[in-house]
Amino acid sequence: MPHATQHADAPAGAAAAELDTALRGGPFHVALRAAIAARGLPLQRVQHHLSRHGVRVGVTSLSYWQQGARRPQRPESLRAVRALEEILQLPEESLIRLLADTGPATGSGRPAARSYRSVQEASEVLHRLLGDLGAPLDGGLHTLGHHERVRIGPRRELLGREAHHIVRAHRDGVDRFVAVHHGDPGCAPERMAVHALENCRTGRVRLHPATGVLVAELLFDTRLRAGDTFLFRYAVEDGTAGVCREYVRGFGPAGGQYALQVRFDARALPVRCHRFVQHSPAAPRGGRQDLPLSRRHLSVHLVEPRVRSGMPGIAWDWE
Repeated sequence: MPHATQHADAPAGAAAAELDTALRGGPFHVALRAAIAARGLPLQRVQHHLSRHGVRVGVTSLSYWQQGARRPQRPESLRAVRALEEILQLPEESLIRLLADTGPATGSGRPAARSYRSVQEASEVLHRLLGDLGAPLDGGLHTLGHHERVRIGPRRELLGREAHHIVRAHRDGVDRFVAVHHGDPGCAPERMAVHALENCRTGRVRLHPATGVLVAELLFDTRLRAGDTFLFRYAVEDGTAGVCREYVRGFGPAGGQYALQVRFDARALPVRCHRFVQHSPAAPRGGRQDLPLSRRHLSVHLVEPRVRSGMPGIAWDWE
């Protein structure tokens, strides 16, 4: 049976011009509204087509999305946006890209962050690698404190990072932690190295060169009981990609304190730095705050007293 959207009339004239403009410049809700209008589909029909794609979204939510009252952020909602691109006969990534846009250009020449597709691909690869290690998504540990130090080299590259974790077991028998490193575009995970620095040793390492994902077991040499706390440190040596412009850390369930410090080489200092937070890879970035660069220590930092689900990070501009 032909796909239902193949029967929709192609947009023409003013509607097509309006849609083209909206897809190029956004914002998301304007583009979505223009696409729905250009196809002449009532929201009930859009909802019906989504259900045929296995995605459940209410008419009220669709109405809010095209009014700009709400933005799709949950995984199910983002799947709906991808289905809408097909249902409304739009170019692939056209709506997702608008969701990922962070606002007007700053004139700094900063390229867009990783595309939603690349993040999704990395997520799928991560699930496979974790499965290969027999590691569940919930490793049985609750984070009480997580401090990271990121080093940027003289070629403006991500040299590496060091992580210090303070954790508490919430079930018996936990004896390891699986570290995840997602290198910058063009990186070579096979040339990276994982170092166990304190209270752990390196176990199995798995990597995926195409997406730049590396996962490594850190073995505790003890089995924790529910309620036990544990401290450990490890480092990842990278330095295999090109120019680095930001560092982002994703968190699932809420946790304890998170501190991120980015230290730059004296031969390559950025002209400005800022912190931000993102609720999901396709969500807009918010919470922007300029960070002064310490000329003595050549670093900037952020502290989240209590981590919530999301993606805090630091970005910077080069000359």
